[in-house]
Amino acid sequence: MPPCLQARRRPAAPLLTDMTDTTRASPITGTPAGLAELAFLFDVDDTLLDNDRFAIDLAARLERDFGTAERERYQSIYEARREALGYADYLGALQAFRIGCEHEERLLGMSDFLLDYPFAERLYPGALEAVAHLRTLGPAAILSDGDIVFQPRKIRRAGLWDAVGGQVLVTVHKEHALDAVLRRFPARRHVMVDDKPQLLAAMKRALGDRLVTVFVRQGHYAEAARGMAIEPPPDLAVAAIGELRTLSLADLPAVLPEAAPPPFTAVPEAP
Repeated sequence: MPPCLQARRRPAAPLLTDMTDTTRASPITGTPAGLAELAFLFDVDDTLLDNDRFAIDLAARLERDFGTAERERYQSIYEARREALGYADYLGALQAFRIGCEHEERLLGMSDFLLDYPFAERLYPGALEAVAHLRTLGPAAILSDGDIVFQPRKIRRAGLWDAVGGQVLVTVHKEHALDAVLRRFPARRHVMVDDKPQLLAAMKRALGDRLVTVFVRQGHYAEAARGMAIEPPPDLAVAAIGELRTLSLADLPAVLPEAAPPPFTAVPEAP
């Protein structure tokens, strides 16, 4: 049997068990068989850390090492890959940028720049404190979109992996992976914290009252959505992630009703 198929037969990784174990510290009681009543899910880019600043730094480094024309060529490659793949692929764009580049030695420096970028310095003020505080109310996890190499490394280097005890899931489109999310992070209800109100609305339409949406007005996606009619609107909106350092359950009335949540219907995969 091929190793990849053998791996599928192994027992489930302990991350899901760890998630349910953390419910023992939750102040909410009455959950059946250890199932958490409430779990918090955090997006990463422009929610917990300033990814817009990273993009600016990347453009400046490309400009410095390769000039304006080559910086624009990288950006064009990056945008094309993002359109084709559905997520940011900085490393893949660099690989494609390599073809036709006359400065091989400078490309090695770009590799170091990306892999060793100080993402911990790009955390928004109060981000780690907000995560730590909400973990006192229920289990917390990182739910991010991105590639399977650079995005996890970003999460680790920012200190976010450790902040949630390794409870991390990286998807292509989180709104199309809700069944996997609910299996990995089981709870009666979830709170999704994100900077993209359209994505929050799509998740809310799929999960209904099972999901409480928190919109963080940070970054260019949040700015682009200013004045747009979002339906359904976020359950809660904050100007900065640090505001969640003092969030209480009373601020989330949508999680308090005793009625059982509606059945889950997965969002179909995009064609």
